[in-house]
Amino acid sequence: MPRRVMVILLVALVVATGSSYVAYRLVKNAVAKSSPAGGTSQVVVARRNLALGTIVKPGDVGLAPWVGSVPKGVATREADVLERGIVSTVYEGEPLIETRLAERGAGGGMAATIPTGMRACAVKVDQVVGVAGFVLPGMRVDVLILGSPPGGVASDGAKVKTVLQNVQVLSAGENIQKDAEGKPAQVQVVSLLVTPEQAEILSLASNESKIQLILRNPLDTETSKTEGSNMATLFSGVKTGAPAAGMAVRRAPAVVKPPVAPKQAPAVQAPPAIYLIEVINGPRKDQAKFNKPEAASPKPGEVQQ
Repeated sequence: MPRRVMVILLVALVVATGSSYVAYRLVKNAVAKSSPAGGTSQVVVARRNLALGTIVKPGDVGLAPWVGSVPKGVATREADVLERGIVSTVYEGEPLIETRLAERGAGGGMAATIPTGMRACAVKVDQVVGVAGFVLPGMRVDVLILGSPPGGVASDGAKVKTVLQNVQVLSAGENIQKDAEGKPAQVQVVSLLVTPEQAEILSLASNESKIQLILRNPLDTETSKTEGSNMATLFSGVKTGAPAAGMAVRRAPAVVKPPVAPKQAPAVQAPPAIYLIEVINGPRKDQAKFNKPEAASPKPGEVQQ
């Protein structure tokens, strides 16, 4: 090959290499400028599905590149997540966030899923309620009680009343997760996430009455105001204390007060009539006063003159 051709090929190779390097730098700078953080970071992600209540072990997580700014709360070191419980299911490849992890030392299981200031209260239910299909972790229910209120009227019968609304189900029986098919298991106890005051209500209601759970839409957070229902209400179709249709209403007879006689003014007695007699005897003058004698009342059959 002639020497001239070799020189041309060598120059072309150098120019191509330089052009490729310049293009690489331009593309890299463009990508860096488009990234909010201006680079790539390492974040902790799950290497497998981590169910609720799982304690994170070294083989459960690993580091993975994250392009752009790291979201707030995402762990960037494995040491920050090891030996901590999972409070919400984390799927494979998903970054671990502080809000999905229990506090260090809190352990795993259901206790780690209870937020600060809340309590897990166990409620005993019958088999029908336990397999009804809605007592699954994460769902929302209302709590009704059935019994005879103290001091109530015996003729009204048993009464049902809503005592708690929009309560989260923590677990059903010993399970705090749904099974593979999403079906509930036969359970006799349901754990509810409540406040300390609500826990007192549930404890009293479970010992003194029968508890019923009813399902509600998790997006419906409005609190309904109910007065409760009893057997008398069901059969009459009206609220307790209101008269049923077609029933005569007994009213207490009106109390008639005797008429009050008007007060009469006291009679004013006329002053007695006085007669004045003047006697003149020479230079001496005397006066004498006499009252007018009252006329005697006529006797029956007697004509007054």
